[in-house]
Amino acid sequence: MLKESRFKESPLNESPIKNNSLKNWPEMERPREKLVSLGSSSLSDAELLAIFLRTGVRGCNVVDLARQLLTSFGSLSAIFSASQEDFCARHGLGTAKYVQLQACLEMSKRYLAETIKETDCSLTSSQATRDYLLSELRLETREIFAVLFLDNQHRVLTFERLFFGTLNAAAVYPRIVVEQVLKHHAAAVILTHNHPSGVAEASLADKQITDKLIQALQLIDVRVLDHIIVAGHQCYSFAEHGELI
Repeated sequence: MLKESRFKESPLNESPIKNNSLKNWPEMERPREKLVSLGSSSLSDAELLAIFLRTGVRGCNVVDLARQLLTSFGSLSAIFSASQEDFCARHGLGTAKYVQLQACLEMSKRYLAETIKETDCSLTSSQATRDYLLSELRLETREIFAVLFLDNQHRVLTFERLFFGTLNAAAVYPRIVVEQVLKHHAAAVILTHNHPSGVAEASLADKQITDKLIQALQLIDVRVLDHIIVAGHQCYSFAEHGELI
């Protein structure tokens, strides 16, 4: 007969050890109640993660578990980008929570994708566009070059990842970009790639490939509205730095 695991989950507002229970916390310090009253932006990373986790483990309420996981992984981004094997190996986590997390991330991406379809991307500083590109690229551990294809009113047609590199480099071929522009009948594009290093600056190579793509796309009368580099939680805009020729 299998022995019962010594670790038992406890509901968000309950704990096997009474003194450690969230029920004993002031109401406005409990994550759920705090979110309802003050909004999600008022919560710390640990509190948001605690709501996602829903349950703690024996002797550890869900907020303390969330804090331990943040310390162990290093950040929310590291938790989101962890492999299934690494994620599920951590105490208090498992396949069910991994699946839930991936579903949450995908819903967030789709929400942001829908948002930018309603946004005029000719305003290249659009926060909606930046948020979407951040959601798509900031957790990637290798360099990826992608393109937002836009119609003649600068509405988003589609987003496509075209080139994949190593940790710090990706080979970008103008001919393939031109082919995809024609395929999607795009009238303008926003170029984008990530810097896994987290450095939000344009390298000489970044500037050179941007110039080549602008020249190639000019031949088919397609405008490059911006080239946005995603680095961690930051974005670098070529347009805002006056680097589009």
